[in-house]
Amino acid sequence: MMAFAQTVICYVVPFVGVISLIVVIHELGHFLTAKAFGVAIDRFSIGFGRALVSWRDRSGVEWRIGWLPLGGYVKFAGDENIASVPDQTDLSTLRAAIVEKEGVGAERKYLPFKPLWQRTLVVIAGPAANFLLSIVLFASFFWIFGEPVASTRIQQVVAGGAAAHAGFLAGDVIEQADGRAMKSFQDVQFYIQYRAGVPIDFLVSRAGRPVHLTAVPALAHESSPFGGDQTKGLLGVTARVGGLRHYGPIAATRLGVQRTWRVAATTLFYMGRIVTGQVGADQLHSVVGIAHASGAMTTQAVAAAKSNGSSWVVAIAFLLIQLAALMSVSVGLLNLLPIPTLDGGHLLFYAYEAVVRHPPGASIQSAGYRAGLALLAVLMLFATWNDLQRLRVFHLFGSLFS
Repeated sequence: MMAFAQTVICYVVPFVGVISLIVVIHELGHFLTAKAFGVAIDRFSIGFGRALVSWRDRSGVEWRIGWLPLGGYVKFAGDENIASVPDQTDLSTLRAAIVEKEGVGAERKYLPFKPLWQRTLVVIAGPAANFLLSIVLFASFFWIFGEPVASTRIQQVVAGGAAAHAGFLAGDVIEQADGRAMKSFQDVQFYIQYRAGVPIDFLVSRAGRPVHLTAVPALAHESSPFGGDQTKGLLGVTARVGGLRHYGPIAATRLGVQRTWRVAATTLFYMGRIVTGQVGADQLHSVVGIAHASGAMTTQAVAAAKSNGSSWVVAIAFLLIQLAALMSVSVGLLNLLPIPTLDGGHLLFYAYEAVVRHPPGASIQSAGYRAGLALLAVLMLFATWNDLQRLRVFHLFGSLFS
């Protein structure tokens, strides 16, 4: 019983909490922007499924808490079209029904009849809210906990490593990588971890003189919180850890913006490498892998807190803030992909409407919706297969029946 309770606390609670926060904030972005433009909204739900609790506010919006706490959704009034972007026929039918029921002019409060720029901002507001959440979380992390800092001065060059082949020497100070300023050794590690096999132009300071060195990070394998092994780029140098650097609220916010931008750029770069086949697609993860990773990292944080006598609550908060910030960026980017059913798909339909002056036909939207749904389903199944293989679930079943 104790083992089950520990599993729930370490694996289920962190995962559900992080996913719910990210999705609810995403939907709040849509909701608040729509409210600002006077859009009629039927419902805002925290969680899915049958309502455990529900109530209506003064504007008529139903607020509910569903029994399945894995995010939430916002439902706009009249949003019944399969792709949520009505075509000309649907618009005419919807307008007539609204006018008959509520009177002339009532249709102007429904999202499909709002100006194109307002509808576009409502869609963009979801991913934007995810990026804003990431900035707030990173800034809070740097303000409350500080940032672990290691100098970019190289303490040791590993013999036979990528840095040694490139001509790095102990005492070199890494100033830039591909023109990007490296302010800490963590910046260097973050930049190279997804660039195994990619030549990187480093600017180092050697005895006060600038020196350019080109290094190709080696492909290294290490144990992954998602289960099994993961690959990463390795330069082959070490640096001296310098403790924590603390920031005030303004500096922390500026650093939060920079960190969010850096994570987004790196994520897009890595996705591009997967699409072009430079990196194996086995690095894609599903909710199974994310749940396992959040649980594994939570367990490690608790163990580390016990060993050094610190608070395990602080250790978990320290971990989950970073995890939520990273995942929020990923969710924001994923939703901007031009795939019907995602926010990027709505933007694609809106771009078509902006060019030809009317929405795409219902048949085109329906086909796009189904194709997008199928693509997402395939990606989800593939990522889930990766995680189950990595966690050796099939090996476990095989051993049970052998």
